Amino acid sequence: MVTADGLLRIFWPSDAPRGKIRGTLLGWRNSNLDIFVVSILQDVEPRRVENALRVGTLFRSAPHPLSQLLELCGHSTVQVLGSTNLPPPEGYYDPNWVLAFTDGASSFPSFHSPGNPNIPIQVILFDRPSPARMQYMSLLPMSLALSDKVLGNVSAFPEPDLDEEAQNERARKNQLIKKINLHTVINHSPTQKELLLPTILNQINCSSEMAQLMARNAPLLHTREKRTLSVGEKVVESATTLWDYLLAIVWHFLTTWCYPLLTRSFIIGLVCHRIIAEIILRVLEWRFRPDSLALKDVLATAQQVDIRLQQFCYWPIQYLTLRKRKDEWESITDRHPEYIRFYNSLWLVANDVIIGIAIGSYIIENADWVAFQINVVLSEWTIDGLRNMIVWLTDAPAGFKLNNELAVFLGTLFIWVIDYWKECVGGLQPYLPRVIYFIGFSSFAGATMPISLFSDLLSALTVHIYCFYTASARIFHWQLTIIVSLFHLFRGRKHNVLRNRIDSCDYGLDQLLLGTILFTLLSFLLPTVIVFYLTFTSARMAIIFLKAVLDTLLACLNHFPLFALMLRIKDSRRLPAVVHTPIKVPNGTLSHRKNRPKTQ
Repeated sequence: MVTADGLLRIFWPSDAPRGKIRGTLLGWRNSNLDIFVVSILQDVEPRRVENALRVGTLFRSAPHPLSQLLELCGHSTVQVLGSTNLPPPEGYYDPNWVLAFTDGASSFPSFHSPGNPNIPIQVILFDRPSPARMQYMSLLPMSLALSDKVLGNVSAFPEPDLDEEAQNERARKNQLIKKINLHTVINHSPTQKELLLPTILNQINCSSEMAQLMARNAPLLHTREKRTLSVGEKVVESATTLWDYLLAIVWHFLTTWCYPLLTRSFIIGLVCHRIIAEIILRVLEWRFRPDSLALKDVLATAQQVDIRLQQFCYWPIQYLTLRKRKDEWESITDRHPEYIRFYNSLWLVANDVIIGIAIGSYIIENADWVAFQINVVLSEWTIDGLRNMIVWLTDAPAGFKLNNELAVFLGTLFIWVIDYWKECVGGLQPYLPRVIYFIGFSSFAGATMPISLFSDLLSALTVHIYCFYTASARIFHWQLTIIVSLFHLFRGRKHNVLRNRIDSCDYGLDQLLLGTILFTLLSFLLPTVIVFYLTFTSARMAIIFLKAVLDTLLACLNHFPLFALMLRIKDSRRLPAVVHTPIKVPNGTLSHRKNRPKTQ
């Protein structure tokens, strides 16, 4: 019996029949106050439907085990919930049944509960997702990123072991996250309706296939079985032509000899490809020491090759996973994210190759001009321009008075390195067009290859700027550290290294005198060091900015969710995020509300 207190919720499909034809309601009763309607069988009595459910007539010719859907929906069988436009027959009446009355002019039915006529009823009208189109409802958005477990299956290389300090830091962060989760503004235990929401969403996702299966078998309840064929009909049905016989022979040859041969050849090719890919991945992941960088961490080209090889190695696994969808009901949505990941990576690689062919054709046709422009830019900005800037810094730049001796010494040192680097680059200039040709031909493997190669080429041709930046940063850091230490000495203090604090200290007169002289000397030399440090830092930041632009292009070409975005535009119900339930009150029926779940 339905209790008098509470609200009776009835989930009603929006595509249910709207006419005044009599029928029987089939579905699940999740609780005394929750009824989910799956299908309405028209012109069938409830007694006959219950007998059919008991013997399994409505679930004949199921393509897959019915237990998969029933287990997902949280029930062991489908139940008779009531009737439509039909009062319950005398002597055969369940007080928990509901009576639905439909009108062809309105899509909103009216309900009556004979067991408790005074209970308020809320009707939730839902749109069935189409499993054939991979539509479904979900409370959480779909994750398109590969999980750590999945990525672990792509490559056989374990992550480097973390030191004790890193492990302690990770444990501390996990402990803080657990404490933060305990501090909530409102912390209440979920109600029964909230706990039933995931199950109801699974029932909505499975309702389409369940309704189609029962609709196919519904004629068995009120029609006689099909008669057997006569002898003449069997002869006509079993007769075949000569053309059909030839097609059967050809098909038997293809399936018996050609298909297994092609399959084995393809599998051998995949195995060879996987072996070669694993060898290359192992080389890219090799570290000279556990704390040193791998080759893919240094070169953008190695990182790009690593990404593509991992994708190629993972595609067969994704394809085999998608093939398993044929062994299950289409309403089971566990493999839908894998489908989108698979085709998203295919689309990205295809677009990468298409764009790369266009870029490679242009580079190959204009290789000499591209090499000349690169040579001009590098010579004017990284060699001659930098040399002129250093010469300008050695002679009162912008009117600032610097230490001439230190400025000349640093300038002479940097200019000598620049002249030596210019001679080295000049010896490589004749080979630059060949390098450009190689970059152009690599574009046929995708636009990401020339971008990563150009990024590595930029790093190689500006390595002298990186050396200047490192040297000036070290000098500035050492000088600033010494000045801070001498400042503590000037104040009669020192830095306690063991306790990491500033303590008082008694210095002798000679120590104070020497410290004061050194502090004054280094303080006057600091502006000159700062000027050189800022100059090389600015040059290094410009190179880092250019490399960041190239890395952004690589990230867009490798990880942009193109397929998911097109699915979102074409059919948003294939990428659910939340369940939206607008409340509508039908005309003349203020006691009912209609909630239509939609994805947004």
